[in-house]
Amino acid sequence: MKKLMARALAVAAATASVLSGSAALAQAARTPAPAAGNLPAYRINPGDEIEIYVWGEERLQRSLRVLPDGSFSFPLVGRVDAKGKLPSELEQTIQRGLASQFRDQVPQVTVSIKAPTGFQVSVIGKVRSPGLLTPGRYVNVLDAVFLAGGPTEFANTNDVVIMRKQPNGAITPIRVRLSNWIKGDVPSREPGALPELESGDTVVVP
Repeated sequence: MKKLMARALAVAAATASVLSGSAALAQAARTPAPAAGNLPAYRINPGDEIEIYVWGEERLQRSLRVLPDGSFSFPLVGRVDAKGKLPSELEQTIQRGLASQFRDQVPQVTVSIKAPTGFQVSVIGKVRSPGLLTPGRYVNVLDAVFLAGGPTEFANTNDVVIMRKQPNGAITPIRVRLSNWIKGDVPSREPGALPELESGDTVVVP
């Protein structure tokens, strides 16, 4: 009798586990995925490696790295300012620069990002591996802290500051509370709760 009861309990437990897993899968299927279109279009940074191709003109194909001042040189065009530009904007600039070199229609120009190595942020203060990060993708402030090894034991994660340099040279501090996020207790789904970082930002964890 005891063996029969034990077997019945085991079957019931297994059935409950299956049903629970099915419910979790169903819930996950109903949860909408984050919209990929929310990410801003990538703008070129100093240090990025880009590839330029002029259709039908192999002699004008180039792979080059954007200089620290945000520019590069291209044959028949000269100096091109690239910092903060979209690839499509550079295509138009190069096409205009080549216009005088062609009697007929200017060939199509394609600019692509070969390696976004110019997108860099710094994380300093009470993290396990402070320093300069080249994530190769957009990251928010929480991503950056954990790419730097995560906060140390005595870090004050409720007073994290993003130092953002403006075009006029001024520094704008952005304060962020991360403690609840780190614990898995998501405090808000409002836009801006976890700011996306911009190239050149410095995250300070006190």
